[in-house]
Amino acid sequence: MAESRGERKERTRRAILDAALRLCEESSLVALSLRQVAKEVGIVPTAFYRHFDSIEDLGMALVDESFVSLRAMLRDIRQGDPSYATIVDSSVEVLVDHVHRQRQHFLFIARERAAGPPSVREAIRHEIELCERELAADLTRLPGTGGWSPEDLRVLANLMVTSMVGTAEQIMEAAGRPGVEKQIVETARTQLRMVLVGALNWESRG
Repeated sequence: MAESRGERKERTRRAILDAALRLCEESSLVALSLRQVAKEVGIVPTAFYRHFDSIEDLGMALVDESFVSLRAMLRDIRQGDPSYATIVDSSVEVLVDHVHRQRQHFLFIARERAAGPPSVREAIRHEIELCERELAADLTRLPGTGGWSPEDLRVLANLMVTSMVGTAEQIMEAAGRPGVEKQIVETARTQLRMVLVGALNWESRG
């Protein structure tokens, strides 16, 4: 069956996104040119504009796509009835699995949140904040948090998400060194246990 115009357009758009992810493994979006992306895909530069208005627009699309992976990770962690006894191991296991399966997306988030164009950095900051809000809402299901204030829940969610993002970056830096990754994973477990032990004994001021 012949490919439709819409299917060809979507395939080219996908190729542009994939090319940008590959190119961003070595440098930030701020150093990426439209011509580089077009050459990588095998299209003329003017064809780029049929899909994205600019490199920053492409970056925003990559932020949206990258956080699909991160939100999926957080949803997986929050499945079922959470408990302090299981949330640490499940969090770390799911994190490691997603980092390995979605390495390019995590690399993109890690690099661009520090060195990307201002609009892209802001979009990443906003997406991380949304993840924290979703996690804070789910944390109300943990035993002992019934009397916590919304701010206390937000702080705990921030600590957990910040820890997971930092761990993901360390795992990517340890690529090809399983012994180093194992130590990073054990440290992540310890950090989350410390956070949750503190949370278990926290008395909210409401």
